[in-house]
Parts: sequence; C-alpha cells; structure tokens
Amino acid sequence: MTYTLHSMQNSGNCYKPRLLMHQLGIPFRLIDTDSFDGSTRTPEYLALNPNGKVPLLVLPDGRRLAESNAMLLHLAEGTPYLPGDKYDRALCYQWLFFEQYSHEPYIAVARSWLRLMPGGRERMSAERLADLHARGYKALAVMEERLGEAPWFAGDGYSVADIALFAYTHVAGDGDFDLAPYPRIRDWLGRIAAVPGHVGMDWRP
Repeated sequence: MTYTLHSMQNSGNCYKPRLLMHQLGIPFRLIDTDSFDGSTRTPEYLALNPNGKVPLLVLPDGRRLAESNAMLLHLAEGTPYLPGDKYDRALCYQWLFFEQYSHEPYIAVARSWLRLMPGGRERMSAERLADLHARGYKALAVMEERLGEAPWFAGDGYSVADIALFAYTHVAGDGDFDLAPYPRIRDWLGRIAAVPGHVGMDWRP
C-alpha cells in the first residue's frame, strides 16, 4: 500500500505535495488528472472528490484528502517541515491561509490564463489582468517585507509555509509578474532551490 496522488503536472497546488513527499522520501503513485480536459468532472473522479479539483491524495489506508495545504500539514506532521513551537506553528498556518486567500487567487490565476489555458491570453481583458496584477503585487510586497525580518516564513528553517508560497511564486513570471523589484523574494527562491531533495515542477516519481 502506498500514497496515490491525483495531480496535474503544471499546477502549483499539485506540485506542493509532490515536492514535500520527495523531500520526505515518501513513495507515491501519480495519476495524471487534468482539470482542463474534463478529467476532474467525470463521475468516477467526483466520487473521489465531489469538489472536482486536483490535487487529491489517497492515503495508504484508502482515506482521501483534498486541498494542497491540508496535504502539506498532514504529510509534515512530526517532521522538521512543520514547526514544533506553538507560535511558529500558528505562523505557519497564517502563511498557508495567506497563500490561498491573498496570493494564489491572483498570481496563480494570472498564470493559468496567460500560460496554461488555451486562448486565455486573448480572452483575458486588460482590466481583469490589471486587477490580478495589482492584488498579486500586493501579496508579493507582503512577502518581501516578511523576508526582511527572517529568512523563512515560519520558524527557524524551511517549512511547509515556504513550500506553499514557493509553488506559484517561482513561476510568477508566467503570469507576467516581474520579480526584479523583490530582491529578498529572489534570494529566498534561491535558498529553496538549494534545500536538499528539492525538485522542480516537472519532476515525476
């Protein structure tokens, strides 16, 4: 029995658990499930995840877990990737929530429209893109400020908070975001790439 991950290869949310499981040395089976070709809306898939999204992690005992950041917390339990200190742990949760509510909806969505969705760049209005950029740059400014206080987002070292924020920040350029004005973010991206066991979004088990 092993973990099974329903995943879309170029999705940042799907990349998060792939990266963490690789770094933890957890073997898993990958099932390609593309949200653009209808794979997430089949009756078979909806029976597994009624929300019809990826990623979906099936545990070795058959229980299922949706939402990428929930997967990170589950997989990191009892490891150095989840801070043990009560405050640092709460800070980790804070950045996971920030990523999903203030970062991903803008940086990831712009990337999806401009790089992944067929004809997306042509169909995206200038006003909508400007709004995504304004809100995405606000999130990047918050991250830049935090990285002026500490080299990592939660606790004394690399954690799932960094994995969650790295997933879409490192490909923000696909959504026409310019990271040049954010030197601390760029340095942080380099630190993450140097963490032992790091693999890129194109890695497969």
